[in-house]
Amino acid sequence: MGKLGDEAIDKLIRAGRIAKIVREEAAKMVKPGMKLVDLAEHIENRIRELGGEPAFPTNLSINEIAAHYTPVVNDKTIVPDNAVIKIDIGVHIDGYIADTATTVTCNPVYEPLLEATRKALEAALSILRPGIKAKEIGYIIEKTIENYGYKPVRNLTGHSIDQYIIHSGKSIPNFNDIFSRWKLEDGVYAIEPFATNGVGLVKEGETKTIYSIKKRRGRLTIYERRLFEKIWSERRTLPFCERWYRDMFSNIDGLRNTIKMLERHGVILSYPILIERGGGIVAQFEHTIVVNGNEIIVTTL
Repeated sequence: MGKLGDEAIDKLIRAGRIAKIVREEAAKMVKPGMKLVDLAEHIENRIRELGGEPAFPTNLSINEIAAHYTPVVNDKTIVPDNAVIKIDIGVHIDGYIADTATTVTCNPVYEPLLEATRKALEAALSILRPGIKAKEIGYIIEKTIENYGYKPVRNLTGHSIDQYIIHSGKSIPNFNDIFSRWKLEDGVYAIEPFATNGVGLVKEGETKTIYSIKKRRGRLTIYERRLFEKIWSERRTLPFCERWYRDMFSNIDGLRNTIKMLERHGVILSYPILIERGGGIVAQFEHTIVVNGNEIIVTTL
């Protein structure tokens, strides 16, 4: 993103403040038996009430699912007993993004895992300075998580953020990656440790519930073009989900088939759920930071 102006910083801070409020409210709402779709829609509506827009569909990922699950239309999934649920929230104001996450458990046996992940994020924030190497952040995250007897998820990372772009090209590792020698310069970044009692790696699952516009290619049917143009006008390249466009079609199958065809045409990307390879439980905590000259602002804290 580079050097930020006062207006951009103001919008980033406002987005972060909204994200913080909604994250904390959502964490208090989680109860066994609660429908995920009710929680997701409450979060997204609350973001709008507070003056922001969702930067991506609310991710509600349970137990071994590490990321990328958002409820679909008429989703029957509930918070199970003994669940560990990751609540990953994005807020944007004119494309200036705050990305934050917390983890809630209904079983005290998993509290040490949550504590390890939370402390890893706190440790990473405590050493931040302009010019720090990404691998130094990864080192402190890995060391903190391992001190609790768990493993960082090595193929999930923090990331740089640009206007209207959630992942803008740079990755902040959750372990001491000797190849991540690039330095934090002016811009926006998400720091997000993931920890697990599994093997420390994730794989893609078959379920896909989150999408984004890639590019327009070839000829589209009237329904495909209408959906594409609606999404592009509202989202640009920011992720979306079927729940947000259900009113454009008389039935949900029509919407889902149109999304599938757009994916087949190479017009949209899909994001499969990410599952811990060993079936381990995963926890996640995340904050967004702004590096501005000699200053670091944690917008979601």
